[in-house]
Amino acid sequence: MKRKHGMQFGAACLPDGVRFRLWAPQASRASLFLHGDDIDVPMASMGEGWFELTSGAHAGARYQFRINDDQLVPDPASRFQPEGVHGSSEVIDPHSYDWSDANWRGRPWEEAVLYELHVGTFTPEGTFAAAEMKLDYLADLGITAVELMPLSSFPGMRNWGYDGVLPFAPSSAYGRPKELKHFIDAAHSKNLMVFLDVVYNHFGPEGNYLPLYAPQFFTDRHKTPWGQAINFDGPCSRTVRDFFIHNALYSLEEFHFDGLRFDAVHAIKDDSHPDILEEIASAVHQQFDGKRHVHLVLENDDNAAHYLRRDPRRKPVLYSAQWNDDIHHAAHVLVTGESDGYYGDYAQNPAEHLARCLAEGFSFQGDASDYRDGARRGEASCDLPPEAFVAFLQNHDQIGNRAFGERVSELADQATLRAMMTVLLLAPSPPLLFMGEEFGATTPFLFFCDFGPDLAPKVTEGRRAEFAKFAQFSSSEAQSRIPDPGDIETFLASKLDWASVDRAIHRQWLDFYRHMLDIRRREIVPRTPEIQLGGAKYKTYGNRALSVDWPLRKGSLHLRANFADAETRIPDAQAGRRILHSEPETAAQKETLPPLSAVWALNE
Repeated sequence: MKRKHGMQFGAACLPDGVRFRLWAPQASRASLFLHGDDIDVPMASMGEGWFELTSGAHAGARYQFRINDDQLVPDPASRFQPEGVHGSSEVIDPHSYDWSDANWRGRPWEEAVLYELHVGTFTPEGTFAAAEMKLDYLADLGITAVELMPLSSFPGMRNWGYDGVLPFAPSSAYGRPKELKHFIDAAHSKNLMVFLDVVYNHFGPEGNYLPLYAPQFFTDRHKTPWGQAINFDGPCSRTVRDFFIHNALYSLEEFHFDGLRFDAVHAIKDDSHPDILEEIASAVHQQFDGKRHVHLVLENDDNAAHYLRRDPRRKPVLYSAQWNDDIHHAAHVLVTGESDGYYGDYAQNPAEHLARCLAEGFSFQGDASDYRDGARRGEASCDLPPEAFVAFLQNHDQIGNRAFGERVSELADQATLRAMMTVLLLAPSPPLLFMGEEFGATTPFLFFCDFGPDLAPKVTEGRRAEFAKFAQFSSSEAQSRIPDPGDIETFLASKLDWASVDRAIHRQWLDFYRHMLDIRRREIVPRTPEIQLGGAKYKTYGNRALSVDWPLRKGSLHLRANFADAETRIPDAQAGRRILHSEPETAAQKETLPPLSAVWALNE
């Protein structure tokens, strides 16, 4: 089985050579520089900023484009950068890989149990091939979808991935494109979906050559936290929009990913109608609907529920789901007691926020946010199904954006964590785990990068300055203890310690997660489509205990949870219930719940 995504950008292998295309509207001349030949071959101007050349080159050829007889630049649509973002691009023939998953049609979204991992720190080797060796482990755990942090080529050999500058080229730090394809192929053979985290809100600060010859990619009309905004709605934006639409389709078609997670879309500014998010989703549905399951997931601080709307058959019109920061923040406050920063919005009554998330999706549905100086945040979400909201207690941001990258297991006691994960792993919303969470990993996940000598010291200084507003980092001495993002030891410290899985406490956590996900597979997933939209009800008891009822076509699903330090009286569900799980086991009693407990029941 061969797969190739056709597009007007980059290098396309033909029967008798390679067609090279470059959009360089600011350039008066462009030429192709083929390494080995070491000569410039002028490219023909095709109008509207396009340059084209068909060459006798072949797969494996290394090339760059020369702009105005001066600067050599990589192909912005390069399929591979073997020498990094400043080096030459390599011609890749997609047809050179034979897929073995011709019968793969994906899995329905309600079956999703997501496992977020960073390829470079997931294994000691930090490669696609090494990650592939862990697929049996993930399938046995009960994972159904592996979510890879961004792979777009970035500066240096280590990065979270959000500083990518060549979105069509998987980073050479992890292996070649064929090894990524083999990883996905192998995952499908084990009934695992694979998702890719994509970044369409900015380009990284090093290795982005687009401003030299295509400044129309960017705009000063909008701002982002990371620099120039991408031009999705100004002059020449049609080509820019097409670039990212093709990137999404390319990942889903040529690499056979099962879904995409779109990073921080609240930072994508676009006044067009339809906006770029709507256009990407429409293009994906047009390409794949009726052929296989493809799922699109947002990260969106705006809680814009309209992107998640369903049709009368409960099928997503645009996006399948959104990472639900509200549920994370409420859960984090309950298990750690922290109230700094955005946690302050949830600190007064965390049980109310958690319960509303479980029953209605978002907690902030147009409500005022003190953290945002009273600005209203979010849209009504109570008519959306619970599968539209991804639930998690840990992810790369919530761990890695802490000064020392501590996991929540370092911040909360075991009983509280078990009670919370009993809630989140069995809730109808699809759960997301961060790598190592399932065995109680104690290794940190720190912020790391590998920029050049001009930028690296500024990043280190900026990272430490971020925490200067906190009392514990008010002195320069305290700030100096924050790990240097550019130090290779910071990266190495973030690698998972797989040997720890054999220790008793870690094995206990692994057994707990495996057991909970088995219950989820048997009892929750089959009933998720039966939940009546808009019918869930919740109550809170004080600010640390809650109950939620989800009406099913027949019967109801019921949760009672108590995160207080004392027993709490919670009226029992109606008679005839069947206990699905109780944490601890003795908590399944009527009328009162012991401290730090959660009980799931089913009325059939």
